Amino acid sequence: MADTNPFPRTDRAGRTDRTLGSRQLAAMLPDPAGARPAYRHLAQAISALILDGRVALHVRLPAERELAAALDTSRTTVTAVYDLLRASGYAHSRQGSGTWTALPEGRAPNGVTRLLGPRDTAIDLARAAPGLPEQTLVDALARITPQLAEHAHTPGYHPYGLPELRAAIAERFTRRGLTTVPEQILVTSGAQHALTLVLGLLCRPGDRVMVENPTYPNALEAMRRARLRTVSVPVTDTGWDVEIIESTLRQVVPQLAYLIPDFHNPTGCLMPDSERARVLRAASRAGTWLVIDETLADLALDAPAPQPFASHPTPGGTGQVITIGSMSKTHWGGLRIGWLRAPARLVTELAGQRVATDMGGSVLDQLLALALLPRGGELLPTRLEQLRRQRAALAAALAAHIPQWTWQLPPGGLSLWVDLGEPVASALAERALDKGVRIESGAYFATDPGIFEQRLRIPYTMPPDTLREAVHRMATVLADGLPPSPTTRRPHWVV
Repeated sequence: MADTNPFPRTDRAGRTDRTLGSRQLAAMLPDPAGARPAYRHLAQAISALILDGRVALHVRLPAERELAAALDTSRTTVTAVYDLLRASGYAHSRQGSGTWTALPEGRAPNGVTRLLGPRDTAIDLARAAPGLPEQTLVDALARITPQLAEHAHTPGYHPYGLPELRAAIAERFTRRGLTTVPEQILVTSGAQHALTLVLGLLCRPGDRVMVENPTYPNALEAMRRARLRTVSVPVTDTGWDVEIIESTLRQVVPQLAYLIPDFHNPTGCLMPDSERARVLRAASRAGTWLVIDETLADLALDAPAPQPFASHPTPGGTGQVITIGSMSKTHWGGLRIGWLRAPARLVTELAGQRVATDMGGSVLDQLLALALLPRGGELLPTRLEQLRRQRAALAAALAAHIPQWTWQLPPGGLSLWVDLGEPVASALAERALDKGVRIESGAYFATDPGIFEQRLRIPYTMPPDTLREAVHRMATVLADGLPPSPTTRRPHWVV
C-alpha cells in the first residue's frame, strides 16, 4: 500500500527523518493525464511547491513506485520526474536513502531554465496582475505605522475584518450606486478566499453550479475541490448568450451561479445593463444564488466603470446576490485583501465558517488597504492610462509580427483573448518556455477538456518593451513550426 503518513518518522537506527507521503504529495500535484510530456509538468509542479515552501527542504520524497501508484501513472514517468528534479538542483539522492528535496546552489543550471524558464529574463504572461509602485507602498507603510502600533496591544483577530475597513468598503459600494452598510461586508484574504467560503457554506458535494465558459481557472479548481458539478454557459468574443443563461437557470436550477460580468476574464467582455436585469430575473425565479466577481470592475479602459451588478432591482426582493472583489488587480496581488458583500445574516454565517480555518486576516494588510482605498481617485487614473499604453503596444506588436492572429480589443480588464486560427496553443506554450516566455493555453480557462486550444490569454500588464519582446519570441517559435497541441489540464498557478 502507498505510504500515506506525513513526516516525521524514525529509521531503523532510531533517527528521525522526514518523509513526504505519496498521497500527500499527489494531492498537491496536477493530474498528469493528458499532459505532454507529463514528467516535465510534474517536475515543474514539484519545484514550484519547493520554491513557495509548501514542500519543505531536506524532506525525503516518496519512493518512485509509491508515487506512481498515488498518481495513477507509470513508474517510468516518476523516474523521469526525479531525474529532472536532480538535474535542475531541486532534489538529490543519497545511496540507499532515497531522493531528498533541495534548492539549486548558486546560479540555476540549464535544467532549471527548461523547467521554470530563465529566471533572470523570463517574461511571465501567465499572471494577469500588475505591480504596485514602490513609493506608493512606502508612503502607505509610513502612514499606517502609528495605527499598527496601536493594534499591537490588541489580540489582532478580526474574523469579519477591521471595522474601519468594512466601513470603507461599504461606503465604496454606496458611492458606486449600491447602498451598503458595514454589516453586509466580510473582509477576506482575496477574492478567491471569498469564493471558497461561499462555496463551502452554500453548496454541498454534487450540487450544480453554473459557470461561464471560458472562465477563471482557479474558480473552477475551487469548485472541483468542493466536488461540485459545473454546468457551463458560453461567453464569446461578442459576450453572453442570455437566452442560454435563462434556459440553463430554468432547466438545471443550479444552487449557485458564478459570473464575471465586468471585463470578463479572459475575454474582456462587459455585460450590458439590459442583460444583467434579465439574468437577475432568471436567477430569482430559479432560486439560484448569484456570485458576481467584480475583481476587474474598476479597470474600465474605453467604457464607463459599471455600476455594481446587485444595484439592479431584484425581483421579489430576494437579494440572493453575493458580490466579491479584491485589490489584486487594481493595486497589487501581494496585498491579500478581498471582500464580499452579501445579506448581513449570510455574512455572519460566513464569518463563523471562516473561523474554522482562518481566525482573521492580516491586520497589517488591512491597514494598508485602508490607506490605499481612499487614494483610488488619485492612483487609478494613472494605472488605467498605463494599461491603455501597454494594451496598444501589445496589439501593435501582434499585428506586426503575427498578423494571422485575431482578437477583439476589450473595453477593459487586463488581457487580450487571442484566436490563433488553429489548435496549437499548448504546443506554443511549451516551446515558448524554452524561449523565456511563460504563457498558458486557452484550454486552462475551459470548463471541458479539449476546447480553446486555438486561444491564448495574453495579459498587457508589463511594460511595452517587454510585451514587444514577448511577441517577438512567440513569433520566433511559430516560425520554427509547431505540432498540434495535446489535451491539457488546468494548472492552479494561473491568475
